[in-house]
Amino acid sequence: MGDFEIPTHFLCPISLQLMKDPVTIVTGITYDRDSIEKWFYTCKNTTCPVTKLGLISQPLDDNNHQNLTINSDRFCIKVSPYYPTLMITPNHTLRRLIQSWCTLHASDGVERIPTPKQPIIVNHAYVTKLISDARESTKLTYSCMERILSLVLEGKAKKVLEECGAFDYVGSILIGEGYDKCYKEEALSFFAQIVDIENVFKGLIKSSGDHLLFIDSIVELLRFGSVQIRENGVKVLNFVYKVADPTQLSNVTYDMVREVVNIIRENISNVSTKWALKLLVELNPWGRNRVKVVQAGLVHVLVELLIDGLDRRLSELGLVVLDQLCGCAEGRADLVGHGAGIAVVSKKILRVSHVASDRAVKILSLISRYVATGRVLGDMMEVGVVAKLCLVIQVECSSKTKERAKQMLKLHSSVWKVSPCIPPHLLSSYPCN
Repeated sequence: MGDFEIPTHFLCPISLQLMKDPVTIVTGITYDRDSIEKWFYTCKNTTCPVTKLGLISQPLDDNNHQNLTINSDRFCIKVSPYYPTLMITPNHTLRRLIQSWCTLHASDGVERIPTPKQPIIVNHAYVTKLISDARESTKLTYSCMERILSLVLEGKAKKVLEECGAFDYVGSILIGEGYDKCYKEEALSFFAQIVDIENVFKGLIKSSGDHLLFIDSIVELLRFGSVQIRENGVKVLNFVYKVADPTQLSNVTYDMVREVVNIIRENISNVSTKWALKLLVELNPWGRNRVKVVQAGLVHVLVELLIDGLDRRLSELGLVVLDQLCGCAEGRADLVGHGAGIAVVSKKILRVSHVASDRAVKILSLISRYVATGRVLGDMMEVGVVAKLCLVIQVECSSKTKERAKQMLKLHSSVWKVSPCIPPHLLSSYPCN
């Protein structure tokens, strides 16, 4: 800038910089809005920085509390039960003086400060009116959802939104019969972006009456949606079942399972596959769910994906799910029924990660314990499972994995120990009974 001084009363007492949005608090001192809001709301101070006067008064009664707001950024947010006398009032006169001074010194490189937007008061009346207008005119549905979402993402007035039924309103669009598919897809996209609000999803599956109505609406979009819609759908299902009760978790529909398995089968994106596998990890502890997943063909799908090659995290998740499915007879039968099932599981041992090795050894342990036919034991020798297990007990693995490998080798030593498939340098490590 040129050789001139900024008038002292144009400078914020906190930052000592030219004020862009001057505001005055109840002590009569003016500050730049960003600086004083950080002082109060981020640093949790309750005194005036200049006068050091305390600004917290006694709690107000509930009736008065309902109508109080304080300015924050672009919005006005309801205050806490203790009324902080932090009322921030825009100093329009000083702002205009600063703008005029900036214009006067424009030739010296001083930029004119913009006029701040008028704050929107986000209270029960505002949100209720927003939803009411959208219900009366579907033309306002999109803008209403966008407005609610922007408030959520900016961390604004979440409690007010919940109390006014904003999330229930968006949920009604998803499950309602009177809305076109495009509105339902927009509602699904909405929920895919509010991952940090656990109570929202708890409320949604309760407010929809039968929680299956909410799930079925998502499944319908999974069946015919685009890549992005299917990704959003399986992501929201993760959020829903994360807060579901045991009854809801243990009784998922076959239609939902089939669509989730189809996402994995088609491998439309790594993100979608990851969300789908994570969802099944949550659902598979219940036996009835495991059987449905096996019936949907996931065991063969996972074997094929593992053959083609997945990244480390997806390989781990795939083996975790495969381990869960091998906990039932149907899953084990499907694995040994695939020509490459045992081989691909064995191949992942000591090649991906410790987690993958642990799960792969556990899967083979289940096979060797419950499906130990002559053909299966012969296949395990031919594809190198026995040699890999001998190697596992010599290298760095978890103690539980080493113990599983030893138990398998001991259990079938009469068949495997005499096999020419085991290299001599590994045969010496074969555990004795």
